[in-house]
Amino acid sequence: MRPVALRVAYDAAHGGRWTSLRGGGREWLWRGPEPGRHEVRPDDAFVDAGGLEECLPTVRGEPDHGEVWSRPWRGSGPGSAVIERPTFTVTRRITDSGGVVVADYLLAADPGYRFVWAAHALLDLSPAARLDAPAGTPTRLHPEAAALLPPGSWPPDAQWLTGPWPAPAGLTLDTFGRDDGTALGAVLLDCARVQVIDGADRLTLELECPGQPGSTALWRNLGGWPTDGPYRSVGVEPMLGAAFDLADAGPDDAAVVPPSGEVTWRLTISAHRNH
Repeated sequence: MRPVALRVAYDAAHGGRWTSLRGGGREWLWRGPEPGRHEVRPDDAFVDAGGLEECLPTVRGEPDHGEVWSRPWRGSGPGSAVIERPTFTVTRRITDSGGVVVADYLLAADPGYRFVWAAHALLDLSPAARLDAPAGTPTRLHPEAAALLPPGSWPPDAQWLTGPWPAPAGLTLDTFGRDDGTALGAVLLDCARVQVIDGADRLTLELECPGQPGSTALWRNLGGWPTDGPYRSVGVEPMLGAAFDLADAGPDDAAVVPPSGEVTWRLTISAHRNH
């Protein structure tokens, strides 16, 4: 395997969205079918334009995909941007000078503030791609998966169903395949490093945030969503927290600001190619 240098581009004015993650002649970020991303205003419905959206302080729930994707970030130096909200401020600095993308984050808020963050990265992958994570990793299936299980398999009123990766509850999730009309979300718990393997290419995503719950969220939409015009989109999403919706997060399912008033974390993305 040889390293492939990555280059990143982002749009601070439109939610800090990452618009490109490119290396070795390949664009890793998928672009969605929805127009109008540049016209979005705060509290608008989510526009699925692809790329990588910053989701904070929730992913699902209210507001959908969080508060910061729909608001402009302010440039604060080379590669740096900041967004200020009434309850928190986030500063992000992205570098790719060494061919490895490193994004450093700092969130400042009152001690005890709880949040979920996800790097909502939609990837442009072939049907042969697969997601490599440690076998046996506890994986939470979210309720839309219930329709894919045998009748009676989903416990009544359960928020999620947990089973071991790569086939929680018997659903094989590490391979994607061709469109089959399904869509589901899952969270790989305490799993801060995964690899996406697609042919000769390998993309590694690693999250570092000591003292906070680090997970990887998976959005596996193989033409099952939305109901009025389904398309294919695959999200592999480094995450602070363990639930898509902050409102569903138990005591250990969200990041919590410590007495210092700050949480820092780092996302590292690298690529390799098999000869």
